[in-house]
Amino acid sequence: MFKKKKDFMNPNTTDTLIGEGTTFEGRIKSEASIRIEGGITGDIECAGDVIIGENGVVKSNISARDVVLAGNVQGNIITKGKLTITSTGSLQGNISAASFIIEEGGLFQGNSKMDSKTSTTAPIQNGEQENGNKPASSANGTFKGNTVAM
Repeated sequence: MFKKKKDFMNPNTTDTLIGEGTTFEGRIKSEASIRIEGGITGDIECAGDVIIGENGVVKSNISARDVVLAGNVQGNIITKGKLTITSTGSLQGNISAASFIIEEGGLFQGNSKMDSKTSTTAPIQNGEQENGNKPASSANGTFKGNTVAM
């Protein structure tokens, strides 16, 4: 008599907004996208996208489809798709993503792991060295230069 049909949320819609001036402590799990303009302490698990605005301050691990970071995150981020750190964004933590973009001015401190569905490495041909396809600066395992993402 009082049974409700469970409607499935569209992950492309933003269902949850943590507004500027709001502080939230606890774990968030959402089927739809989340936008954060305030502060959150606690893990975020989202089937949709997570967008952290310029004033957003997040101290948590984030798992989502795509993440756009314009504020500050202290924690690890796992995305099935793309992580974008804008020019005002700052991330202190590790990432695992299929695609990773850092705009000029964006900050990232941590380790990154790129996951893809298909392998893009070519097999080693006879006579080629194992590091034959690597840039000369990384052939010895050390890179002493600036990394630029476009």
